[in-house]
Amino acid sequence: MNMLPEDFMMEVTLSFHKVIDHYRERLKTETNPIAIAFLTATLDYVSNHPRLEEGLQVEEIEQEKEVINTLLSDLFPRALTLNEIKAATVPFSDFLFNKSERFENLLSHIKDEKFSLLSNTDFDYFTMASGVILKDVYNAQIDLSKPLHCQIPDGKGNLKTYRITYNADFVEVALKDEKYRLTDVDIKELLRNPENKKLWKSKFPKNSYTFKGFGIISLTDVTMDNAISDLKTVLLGNLGEKSNHETEKVEKIFKQMFNMEDLHVGFTIYNNVDMLFENMVYSDSSSFLLGSSHEKNCNNALCADSYAHLLRDFTPLVITDVKNYRDNIENTFLPDNLIEAGFNSAIFYPISHEGRLLGILELASYTPYLLNTFNAQKLEGISDYLKMALIRSEQEYETTIKALIQTECTSIHPSVQWKFEQEARRLIRSRAESSDDNFNDLVFEDVSPLYGQIDVVGSSDARNEAIKTDLISQLELVSEIFAFAKANEPLPIYDQIIHRIHKFQVELELNSINANTEREIISILESEVNPFMVHIKDLSKKLKQLVTDYENTLNHDSGVVFTNRDNYDTTVQVVNERLARFLDRKQKEAQEIYPHFFERYKTDGVEHNIYVGSSIVRGQSYNPVYLYNLRLWQLQTMIQMENKFYQYQESLPVQIEAASMILVFGNTLSIRYRIDEKRFDVDGAYNARYEVIKKRIDKANIKGTQERITQKGKISIIYTNHESELEYLRYISFLQDQKYLNDKIELLELEDVQGVIGLKAIRVGVLYNKKSEDKKRLTFKDLLQELHQQ
Repeated sequence: MNMLPEDFMMEVTLSFHKVIDHYRERLKTETNPIAIAFLTATLDYVSNHPRLEEGLQVEEIEQEKEVINTLLSDLFPRALTLNEIKAATVPFSDFLFNKSERFENLLSHIKDEKFSLLSNTDFDYFTMASGVILKDVYNAQIDLSKPLHCQIPDGKGNLKTYRITYNADFVEVALKDEKYRLTDVDIKELLRNPENKKLWKSKFPKNSYTFKGFGIISLTDVTMDNAISDLKTVLLGNLGEKSNHETEKVEKIFKQMFNMEDLHVGFTIYNNVDMLFENMVYSDSSSFLLGSSHEKNCNNALCADSYAHLLRDFTPLVITDVKNYRDNIENTFLPDNLIEAGFNSAIFYPISHEGRLLGILELASYTPYLLNTFNAQKLEGISDYLKMALIRSEQEYETTIKALIQTECTSIHPSVQWKFEQEARRLIRSRAESSDDNFNDLVFEDVSPLYGQIDVVGSSDARNEAIKTDLISQLELVSEIFAFAKANEPLPIYDQIIHRIHKFQVELELNSINANTEREIISILESEVNPFMVHIKDLSKKLKQLVTDYENTLNHDSGVVFTNRDNYDTTVQVVNERLARFLDRKQKEAQEIYPHFFERYKTDGVEHNIYVGSSIVRGQSYNPVYLYNLRLWQLQTMIQMENKFYQYQESLPVQIEAASMILVFGNTLSIRYRIDEKRFDVDGAYNARYEVIKKRIDKANIKGTQERITQKGKISIIYTNHESELEYLRYISFLQDQKYLNDKIELLELEDVQGVIGLKAIRVGVLYNKKSEDKKRLTFKDLLQELHQQ
């Protein structure tokens, strides 16, 4: 039949024999004279069209349109034609006929001539046909009610979502030849291997079964469906609850959804940072994957197959027979936990978001084969809501962590403490009156921002150079050891490894390191070189000492030399920590000028934000003179931080360089404390321009050149208007007289930054005081100890 998929394996005949037989049976017992008249007239009418019962070609449907309409009038009542979205269909195809008027009207809005209903979904013809055969011919316990949804535009072009219901009651399936009949062993094998299409097609060879009849497709508008909305509410409200009662309620919902009492629900959280599976914090729900463990590294918890499903492809892991699954894998941690709990079939459904695994919904049953690929498909219809529930649970967990940090480690900045207390008092009063109220966002309007940063120059290049130096050093040690090993034991494998090591040495000497080269070198060290050391160590006392010395240089976790990389990272960390503490001390002086909001954070340097204005401080008048004082303080402090940056390196193993920048924003803006994010941010689309400049400006070039505006040994002051330029030239002149800055001043124009045009800059050199202000010279060990104490 030409309307079927090209690779469809079964023989299909369009027939209405089951409806006709139904009418004949009804006529034998019907007593209502009107019904008897209808049935008699319909059967008489149909008797003149025997092809309807014997089998009809698709191209004959149009000429038999009227008689088909009459025959199906019981199933497609004329009174409901504008209400129901309904059509008859050739079995296992999306060829539709006898459509209701509402269906016709719905399809009239589709402009795509190639649009087909089932092709617009993930409907799998062969899987559905195979499932019908297993259920109808072999009485297999298979649930075929997979939810299908499609999107169809309405008259205004808005996409609306519809749930598709496929009624196969009028389809009869029959085995053509006994030689094709499946055994119980065949059926179990199929259910254990749901993704093995080759196996399934071998068990259902071409034309081994016949399908005779017709299907009925009904569409239900679920765009604003209350039932799904209720399910969404339940999921969002319960995945994060502590109550055992709520956990039982969730399990009851899934039992109803799957129509099976022997069903148990668990959940496992995935920690993307540490690559750990963990029990849920806010729930008494069990983790079937973890069993009695509280957490487990993903590589130790999963075999290769389950890892591919859950962490690589984010596809359901369906285990229809747990014991059989256990017998065919190497890492049996997961099935061992299932067996210990008494489970014999299970579904592990991964919930992912933006390319990362959030957690795993777990369904388990004591009955083998009860959970299988067919009922696993039911979860597809609610996966988005599960995702929303888990994201909310994750956010609540993060909020709890932040609240703990807020309580134990930090506090609201004193300059704005009053406003938080004011809002808290309002909220307490409101709730005392039984009002359902929440803590509101707090807005501070008309404040002037100050931003500054001191950043490590070329941090990525410097870190890569440190990695390169470490690898070269390690390869030299390896070459020496294998050369001695070859002298003691002339095996060709030593020549082969020495040859490969030499190629990597040459490449590192001639080129900059890249991720692929680093990965290849680490791979050969871990998989080929390091395992050989156990054998080489026993060849001679000299080699034993060489190998021991070599192993002492390695990082215990990675098996790679990290000396220079650790030195670089420690240098950056120590310098940043000291700079941050220096800035914190200087901040106390700045607060004496005028109370203001201040925050600083460390990246590959130290950055800070200052917001000053009358809305920050209660009961104290504000004048722009305070802003000018803070700007001068900021510039002077940044120069002092430049000096400190180099003084702190006197005892450090790596010398790094810095570039400093100040951003002058001529207008005031508003900042908002976002209660959901527990942080301050600029408020409004216009003010967001300030954040754009902050994030982009240090990478900007001088107009018409490839030269970065931030340069070592200089402070760059970015601004937008002439008034700011004159103001900072006055400050620079003053600081030149104070011997903070040199005499060379550059007035520059910058390239446009993401739609922000007209940026300008003053760049001036720093005069460094080489003499340290510290009373004693701290060693590298002293600084590390001090850093650790922080």
